[in-house]
Amino acid sequence: MTPSGFTVRAPASSANLGPGFDSLGLSVPLYTTLRVTPHHRTEVVPLGPELDCTPADETNYVYRAMQLAAQRAARPLPPARVEIETDVPLARGLGSSAAALVAGIVAGNELLGRPLDDETVLDVAAREEGHPDNVAPALFGGIVVATLDKLGTHYVRLDPPDHLGVTVLVPDFELSTSKARAVLPKEYSRADAVHALSHAALLAAALAQGRLDLLRHAMQDYIHQIWRAPLVPGLSDILEEAHLHGALGAALSGAGPTVLCFHDTRQDTARLHSYLHSVMARNGLTGRVLDLPIDQAGTVVERHEAAAAGQEHSPTRQPSP
Repeated sequence: MTPSGFTVRAPASSANLGPGFDSLGLSVPLYTTLRVTPHHRTEVVPLGPELDCTPADETNYVYRAMQLAAQRAARPLPPARVEIETDVPLARGLGSSAAALVAGIVAGNELLGRPLDDETVLDVAAREEGHPDNVAPALFGGIVVATLDKLGTHYVRLDPPDHLGVTVLVPDFELSTSKARAVLPKEYSRADAVHALSHAALLAAALAQGRLDLLRHAMQDYIHQIWRAPLVPGLSDILEEAHLHGALGAALSGAGPTVLCFHDTRQDTARLHSYLHSVMARNGLTGRVLDLPIDQAGTVVERHEAAAAGQEHSPTRQPSP
């Protein structure tokens, strides 16, 4: 057990990226942060306005995630004080629940002395979430293609292509994942299935080879975006028109309502920002437009006693115990 405690920082994520439904995502530098200190009793302390309505006890989602690590390791979770902060917008399609889940599982694993390896941490998170598209990039950073089946969770992490940046439009309204999933059909045609498979494959290949010119074509989707468009005013316009204003491609971020656009970091994004603000204005919405890099570190753990020396590690670069 870590005697002086540690900090865990897990990034937000954007999933699907168009056709990669429940299987493709990337991480962005907005973070959920836990400060964990071994203690004589368990204390859960949510901090900041984003977490005002979250439980300050062992029913908190983060603490329940810590217990998932203990359950998989078949060990009791030692008592600790857990302070929780986040700058990930809640219920906006930026993986707030995945960041909390991954941060909690990694924190529980760290508190136990790291009995679980990276693949097991991912599997615990993916099975709890029901799909790996947010939790995989939250854990490993970068762009991740992942699948979940009865044999396990399998993934390939990609370094982002050179000059690929992200612009997100984050509206000032929430959209629950359950509501966004409820509008999806139970069955799809063969043509829609072929469209989804071919475009998801093309998108993964384009990202792997840095083919930024293919993103607009590869990000087309008939599986979820057309059904969710009525829940996100202006989404259809952005998907059809964003490339005319400097975007390399556009997609609903996760279940929404955030919309993600890829951009070339060598190009100015003022025209794209102006367009996205205009879409919000004509639909009576307010929100933020942010340019973000793709986070490549994923979840990072910093031991408190090592902080002065600047020593930190991620779950994929663990030092010796």
